[in-house]
Amino acid sequence: MKKHNEQILVTGGAGFIGSNYLNAFVPRYPEILFVNVDCLTYAGDPKNITVVGAPNYRFHKVDIRDQEALEKVFAEHAPTGVINFAAESHVDLSIENPSIFVETNIVGTHNLLVLARAHGVTRFHQISTDEVYGSLAKDAPPFTTHSPLAPNSPYSASKAAADLLVRSYHRTFGLNIVISRCSNNYGPHQDTSKIIPKFIANLLAGEKVPLYAKGENIRDWLYVEDHVEAVDLIFRKGTSGTVYNIGGGEELSNINLTRQLLALTGRDESFIQEVADRPGHDFRYASDSGELFRELEWKPRHSFADGIRTTFEWYRERR
Repeated sequence: MKKHNEQILVTGGAGFIGSNYLNAFVPRYPEILFVNVDCLTYAGDPKNITVVGAPNYRFHKVDIRDQEALEKVFAEHAPTGVINFAAESHVDLSIENPSIFVETNIVGTHNLLVLARAHGVTRFHQISTDEVYGSLAKDAPPFTTHSPLAPNSPYSASKAAADLLVRSYHRTFGLNIVISRCSNNYGPHQDTSKIIPKFIANLLAGEKVPLYAKGENIRDWLYVEDHVEAVDLIFRKGTSGTVYNIGGGEELSNINLTRQLLALTGRDESFIQEVADRPGHDFRYASDSGELFRELEWKPRHSFADGIRTTFEWYRERR
């Protein structure tokens, strides 16, 4: 069997962002073995992964909450690096069932940290979210990595807790870590429970889209290909112990987002159905990616106009 220069354990690699990462970098780095660990929940689909036949790709159906099963994967592959994409990430589901978010996002992350330390992993990259910072007012400056953590949902609270655990393993045990906090992602392979693919599917099927309240909430949108390029840069070149924001720099209210999707599908505003707002709905997210720009010279390459059209065409072709 071929000996690889590095072995990277990628958790959640059958999910939206993880699969886009693997599809981009398994062929780009043939000298690296990529070991995908995913328990294949509703958000993970092996069909998302286009590199399953690559000689430098392996898959294990393992839940990161199961430390014993994870231990076997670490023992078999001796990973030199870990990139933790695995997470429960749907805010509405975290309101309905917070426990699974605590178990996966906090306990699961801690299991990985314990094993990374025990097996001498030389880089641990925690994939996080700008939602850990809480909510911004309309005219407030974007979040920086020095903004206080103020999560408002069980989901964002669980991710903030995971970030702090990762930080503690760096400060207490000397584990080489980086943390990246991204803005809202969109693009191919996203689960249809999320707003963009859900609205595209509904509109293509001639069904109305459920818009919270009047759609005034604002999100910063990041095309997933830009995100995974940033992840690769941070994993390889980021300063140990550092947090990096990955923002798309494309703020849109949900109503304006919906209108763009209406235009792409040839529908009018009669297809909007206002529904009751969810509890604790953060008003606005926006991230300052200054450290990433200055230190690693990263910036997003896709405008929202181009990215949303590519995304729409991808979902339309797969109806």
